Amino acid sequence: MGENAINKQEEIMKTYRSIIQKHTFTTVEEERQHRKQRLAAAFRLFSKFGFDEGVAGHITARDPKFEDHFWVNPLGMHFSQIKASDLILVNHHGEVVEGDRPLNLAAFAIHSEVHAARPDVIAAAHAHSVYGKTWSSLGRLLDPITQDACAFYQDHTLFDDFTGVVKETEEGKRIAKALGNYKAAILRNHGLLTVGQTVDEAAWWFITMERSCQAQLLAEAAGTPILIDDEHATITAKQIGHSDAGWFKFQPLWDRIVKEQPDLLK
Repeated sequence: MGENAINKQEEIMKTYRSIIQKHTFTTVEEERQHRKQRLAAAFRLFSKFGFDEGVAGHITARDPKFEDHFWVNPLGMHFSQIKASDLILVNHHGEVVEGDRPLNLAAFAIHSEVHAARPDVIAAAHAHSVYGKTWSSLGRLLDPITQDACAFYQDHTLFDDFTGVVKETEEGKRIAKALGNYKAAILRNHGLLTVGQTVDEAAWWFITMERSCQAQLLAEAAGTPILIDDEHATITAKQIGHSDAGWFKFQPLWDRIVKEQPDLLK
């Protein structure tokens, strides 16, 4: 990577950070509402993209004050209808401490252990999206066949141990262990799991990972994809696979969904 390219990348990184730093909060209540609104927006977008399958799927956001608690969608509520005020707060025992709707036990079993194992993770996303679950049945990692897929190059893992619907925290612990320090995991015969330092980031990684699964399935159906070599895949991953980039790429989607469906903010 040439010196000019490195300098340009550093300028881009500074721009990302300067934008992110504008999100400062004077109270914990303000920060909590911000996270809840971003979470509601992520659900609305997941619905628009077809990432809903009955009652399956969940996105969580760690509470800014009670860090062993997280906000999550109520069981049985369609993603397209979720508002910030509909989200429920769950503690580390799996008890709903705010909200009057039931909890998805699979959401608690998986997300509680991921949040516990990864203090850096603010949000985690999982859904039974069509291409993600299809790709997961192959028991393989994504290959660096496109620029977008390079965001996950050497930064995702495979949980190669399907045992049925996740209902116990022990299963969540094994998923969290497999995830390690990566930003995403392919859960074999199940689907995708992504995490981030913001709700925005976790949601974006899921959206673009689902599309990368779709792209590889299409490419392999048509022929033999040409892989990007290790050197350039690594460079590209550093350019588009960092946390700030994940946050930034979600912002146009946030603007779109809030303009179309402003009721999600309530």
